[in-house]
Amino acid sequence: MIELVKLSKTFSTADGQVEALKDISLRIEDGDVFGIIGLSGAGKSTLVRCINLLERPTEGHILVDGRDLTALSSRELRKARKSIGMIFQGFHLLMQRTALENVCFPLELAGVKRAEARRRALELLELVELPDKAGAYPVQLSGGPKQRVAIARALASEPRVLLCDEATSALDPKTTRAILELLRKLNRELGVTLVIITHEMRVVEQICSRVAILDGGEIQETGPVSEVFSNPRSEAGRRLVLPEGEKIHVLPENRLVRLVFDGAAATEPIVASLAARQGILLNILSADTHAIGGKTFGSMVLGLPQDETEAARALLYLREIPGLTVEEVTDYVF
Repeated sequence: MIELVKLSKTFSTADGQVEALKDISLRIEDGDVFGIIGLSGAGKSTLVRCINLLERPTEGHILVDGRDLTALSSRELRKARKSIGMIFQGFHLLMQRTALENVCFPLELAGVKRAEARRRALELLELVELPDKAGAYPVQLSGGPKQRVAIARALASEPRVLLCDEATSALDPKTTRAILELLRKLNRELGVTLVIITHEMRVVEQICSRVAILDGGEIQETGPVSEVFSNPRSEAGRRLVLPEGEKIHVLPENRLVRLVFDGAAATEPIVASLAARQGILLNILSADTHAIGGKTFGSMVLGLPQDETEAARALLYLREIPGLTVEEVTDYVF
């Protein structure tokens, strides 16, 4: 288990002190796939680098299985880091080494004999479905295979935790899906705990079970992905999950209502039912859906009738639908 306790990180710059992280507390259970999502500048990369103490926090503690990494000596920390692997957006492969030699590298540093390191590296390349590229150099590989080699290398020390810092940001959508499927396989078959740092909603949707939303260096909300996506409580969560801050051009007298629906409500033809059963017609101004765990979650913004009686009837009908959150909004989608 990973536990962050009142973690803060301050950098000194020419313009003064910058608080990159502020009083962050998080708990990540063994075997979880935990997403940390936020827009650029939210503090995500600083946070993930603090987890394995590549960046030492200004305040707070990082506990792994109850052991406080911030209290360890340099030697003890090097040993503890072997249980925490890391993969990056830029792959960070050694260009002068083949794929096999890249995977062997951490084993060599750990003093593993050459023959044993080679055997283990070949097994890992097989695990990441890249056995035919053992002799290829990074320059000969495209983005997907490079990341697979990086994952194999990260697994060489048999880590219990794998930190993924924007690991798919440089990849096209098809390759991203393949890499995320590979990470899910490793989580399922090896029991590796995954911490996914990303700014992409599709990554969280596809692989994570729990998520924390980071904004301005602070945790805004956390919980199961399905709950956070179906009913975000924070403004930062709304910006990420709901349609993206796009102004809806409507007449001033129009009232708007946002529907946020979970997997059950998503199967109901809500707008069509309202028209058929109540005779009330609503304009669909925007809609967005997410597939999470085989269920559909999403949101919709509707324009209510200008007639107050009709608008009240529509709201009453909508609020009686199970699994549907209904709220009136301004002319912006936050």
